[in-house]
Amino acid sequence: MSVIPVPDTAPLDLAVTSLRDGMDAWAGTGTAERIALLERLLPRIAGGAPDMVADAARAKGYEATSSSAAEDWVAAPWALAQTVSAYLHVLRRLSDGLDPVPARAVRERDGRTVVDVFPATGADRLLLSGFTAQVWTLLGTTREEVLAKAAGAYRGRPGTPGVALVLGAGNVAAITPLDILHKLYLDNQVVIAKMNPVNSYLRPHFEAVFAEFVDRGWVRFVDGGAAEGAYLTSHDGVDTIHVTGSERTHDAIVWGTDEQAARRRRDDTPLNGKPFTSELGGVSPCIVTPGPWSDADLRFQAEHIVTSKMNNSGHNCVASQILVVPRDWDGTERLLDEIRGVLRRLPSRPDYYPGAAGRLRAVVDAHPGAEVLAGKANGVLVPDITGADDPMLTDEVFASALGVVRMEGKDPAEFLRRATDFANETLPGTLGATLLVHPRTERAHRGAVNAAIAELRYGTLGVNCWSAFGFLLGYTPWGAFPGHTRRDIGSGIGFVHNAFMLEDVEKTVLRAPFAPSPRGLFAGSPSLSPRPPYFVTNRTGRTTMRRLTGFTAEPKLSKLPGILLSALRG
Repeated sequence: MSVIPVPDTAPLDLAVTSLRDGMDAWAGTGTAERIALLERLLPRIAGGAPDMVADAARAKGYEATSSSAAEDWVAAPWALAQTVSAYLHVLRRLSDGLDPVPARAVRERDGRTVVDVFPATGADRLLLSGFTAQVWTLLGTTREEVLAKAAGAYRGRPGTPGVALVLGAGNVAAITPLDILHKLYLDNQVVIAKMNPVNSYLRPHFEAVFAEFVDRGWVRFVDGGAAEGAYLTSHDGVDTIHVTGSERTHDAIVWGTDEQAARRRRDDTPLNGKPFTSELGGVSPCIVTPGPWSDADLRFQAEHIVTSKMNNSGHNCVASQILVVPRDWDGTERLLDEIRGVLRRLPSRPDYYPGAAGRLRAVVDAHPGAEVLAGKANGVLVPDITGADDPMLTDEVFASALGVVRMEGKDPAEFLRRATDFANETLPGTLGATLLVHPRTERAHRGAVNAAIAELRYGTLGVNCWSAFGFLLGYTPWGAFPGHTRRDIGSGIGFVHNAFMLEDVEKTVLRAPFAPSPRGLFAGSPSLSPRPPYFVTNRTGRTTMRRLTGFTAEPKLSKLPGILLSALRG
C-alpha cells in the first residue's frame, strides 16, 4: 500500500472555515441577487476566454491557433457560458412568477413522463437547428409530480446549507466550474474546489470567473493531489462530496485503501459516509444501425464517430470506445474504411493525460491486428474484437483507441435487440451511449428503434448525436443511469447541470440531424445545421466556437451573421 504524504493542512483548514462562515449568507441570497451574480459572471467568462483557451491548448501540446483548439472553446468558455445562460433562463422564469418548466413541455408518453428541455429559446432553435433533448423521468412519475417538484430549491424546498467539496477533473476544463455552479444553485451549498494536478493551471482563470463568489466567501479553490484530497474528504467542516473521476477514486474515499477496505465494503460500513455524488465514466458504445446509407452518409458519420473518439485525444468519460456494427451489412467495411481515412488525415497530437501512452501500448500489445492510424501510437483501431474478456470491453482506455464489435442480426430490429443487450449486459458503465440510425430505417422499424432507446441503460443517450453533447447544454441532467450504490458504484450516483432542476430523472435522450444541411433534407432529417463545429474535421470550428461563445455571453443579433457564416464554411 502506497503511503500518502501528510499535506500542509493550514490553508485547507482556512478555506473550509471561511466557507462555513459564508454558507448561511449564500443560503439567504434571494433569487434576484443570484440572477445578478450570474449576469455579472458572463462577461468575465467572455473576457477571460482567449487566455483560458490558450493555456489549455499549450498544456495539451498545440497552439491556440490550431484547429484542435476548437475543442477548448467548446469544452471551457462556451460550455460554461451556455450553462450559466440556461440557469438564467430558468431563474428569470421563476423571478417573473412563471413555473420553471413550461407546462406544454411536460407530457406523458408510453407510460412515462418526458420533458422537452431543448431547445429552450429562439436562439437555440436557430443556432442548433434540429438538435433536441428530452429528459425521461423514472417510471411511475406523473406529469403533475414533475411540474410540482421542478426547481424545488426555489419553491419552498431549499437545500440544506453546507460546505460541498468538489474534487475537480483533470481532463475537461468545464467540469469543475459546472460542478461548482450545480452545488451553489441547485444544492444551496458553498464550495471548496480542489483542482486536479493535471489542469491546475486553470485555477487563476476559474478564480477570475468566480471572483464575486470568492470575495463573498462562497467559493474557494485549492491545489493539491491525493493527500490534500484525502484530508478534505474527511474534514469535519465538509458536509458533502462530489467527484468526477474513476471508480477507484470513489472506493478509496468511501471504503479506504487499508486491509480493512474489503470488509467495510462487504458489511456496508463505509469509512466515509458523507453524502456523495459522482460521475465516473465507463466503456461507452456507439451503435451503428444498418440502413440505406449513402457514400456521403458514411463519410459524415465516420467524421462523427472519429470525433467521439479523438476529441481531447480520447480523454473523455464518454469517448466512444466500442463501435458496435452489423456483421453482414454491406456498409460496415465501407464505414470502417472511411474511419481509417479520417484518422489518417488528422494532425498528430500528444496523448497528454497521465498514463495514456501506457494504456495505448497495452491495447496494441493485446491486439496483434490493431491498426495505428494517426501517428505517435495514437488513433488506434482494433477492427474485430471477439473475446468476451477482451480488455477493450472490460476497462476504460481513456485514450485514443477504438474497438469494433461485429454483431449478428438479420434485420435492423434483430440487430438493435442484440446490440442493446450487449451494451447493457457486457460493457461496464452507464454514463453515455450513442445510437446512429438512418431516418428511413427509423420510420420502417420505429418500434424496434423506440425499444432500443427505452431499454438502453445510460444516463445520456444520443440518437445521431454523440452523447457528450448532453454535458454541454446546461438544461440536460448529466450523470449515470440510476441504480448504482456505493457498494457497486459503476458510473456514479446523481445528476449535475440540470438547469430546470428536475427530480426523478432516469436519463436524457438527445437527437441531432442524421445529415448536415442541405443534404439532411434528402436523408429525411431536414434542418439548418451544417457540419457541427465540434467535429474534429471542421475547418472553421475554432472561429465558430469563439464567436458562439461571445454571443452566448452577450446575445446580440449583430453577432449572428458572423457565427452563421463561419459555421457554413466548416
